[in-house]
Parts: sequence; structure tokens; C-alpha cells
Amino acid sequence: MDYQVLKPATPQEMLAWDDAFLDAAEQGDGTEQLWFWESSQPFVVVGYGQSLDREVNLDACSLAGIPVFRRCSGGGAVVQGPGCLCYGLILRIDASGPNATIASTNAHVMERHREAIASLVTETVVIRGHTDLAIQTPEGELKFSGNAQRRRRSFLLFHGTLLLDFDLSLIEHCLRFPSLAPEYRAGRSHGSFVVNLRIPSARIIQAICNAWGATQVASNRPLDAMKSMLNARYSNPDWHSKR
Repeated sequence: MDYQVLKPATPQEMLAWDDAFLDAAEQGDGTEQLWFWESSQPFVVVGYGQSLDREVNLDACSLAGIPVFRRCSGGGAVVQGPGCLCYGLILRIDASGPNATIASTNAHVMERHREAIASLVTETVVIRGHTDLAIQTPEGELKFSGNAQRRRRSFLLFHGTLLLDFDLSLIEHCLRFPSLAPEYRAGRSHGSFVVNLRIPSARIIQAICNAWGATQVASNRPLDAMKSMLNARYSNPDWHSKR
């Protein structure tokens, strides 16, 4: 598997890359990929089927100048920005393999990532909900990673975030209490539920690359596909506000 670290760009461009890599694989590229990125500005992104009004404090975001976008996958609303490392994976769907179903893919990917992060911390790392990673602390299990997937016929996109040195107060400021919360959250506020790993991004990137055997830096990117997705979706206000 190849990997790459994308240069900072607008949030819309970074979201468009997720779609572009998946489309390139599905339409004949046939390549499994791993990539990482980090936004230089804070923004909110909601899951494909979510309501902006229900999940996001839109007035607070507007006053703070924090834009709100929609991604192509499911999952819950998140705040991203400096100190929040994002990754994307393109994996082949094999009817007889670990990525045959949504549930088996979740288990397959999350266990690899759990082991990768566990190798870097002293705390116990656990998988919670469908695709959360959390560490066990005296204050309870604290989430540091949320993930989601989007499936096509032959390939899937699996992507997520890892809180490393993020301004956690932005989560409380920008997001409402989620409409769907995992049981282990136990009604806790955003500020009492999430935690930064305080690990340099380079170490996280290396650990996840090792987990997937990604040793070769990718030499090309589906730039035309990214621009197409950017124009059709992520630069279009109607795409982000449609629900």
C-alpha cells in the first residue's frame, strides 16, 4: 500500500480528496491508498445524513467564523483543525475477506488502529461504539478518535480523525449534544468525553503506516477527480445544507 501526507489546503479540497481517491479506485485505478492531512483552520463537518440544525450550533459557528461542511460518509459531527490529524484509507472489498461487510470492516480497521496507538501510549486503548477509539483513565473512557466509512461496489473509503493537540473547547462551542451517542458516553458533555493524545503527528503516521504495511510514498494523485468533486459538491453550498 502507498501512503502520502497531503499539503494543507481548504477544508473543501481536503474533503474532496476523500471522494476522489475512492472514485479513482472504483473507476479503474484499483489501488489501495493511505493518506494523512491536517487542516490549518478550524471547521465543522457533519455526516452525510445528518441535520445541521440538530447537530451544530450554527449561530456560534457563524459568530466565530467557523465554516460548516458535509462529508460523503456517515457517522457524527466533528470539529477539525490544527492539532487534529485526519487520515483516509481506500480498501478493496472482497466477498470472502475482512472487508466483506460494514461490521467486519469496522472490526478489521479499528483493531489495527487500536494496536497501532496502543504501541505509543501507556494507557489501555479500547474500541467503543461502532468506530471510536478511547483510552481508559480514572475519569472513565475518553474518546480521541472517531471514524466512518463509505462503500462502493469494489472499494471502500474508511476515514477518521485523531485528537493530538486540538483546542477541545471548540467542540463544546460548535457542537450540540449528538442525536446518536454511544452508550459508553454516559451522557457526558463534550469536554468531559474527549481527550488529546499529546503525541507528535509523525509518530502516529508512522504507527498507522506500519499497521498497513505502507512503506512507499505515492507518486500521483487523482487531481482531476478531486477538482470535479470540489466543483460538484464541496464548493456548492447546497451540498452542505441539503438536510
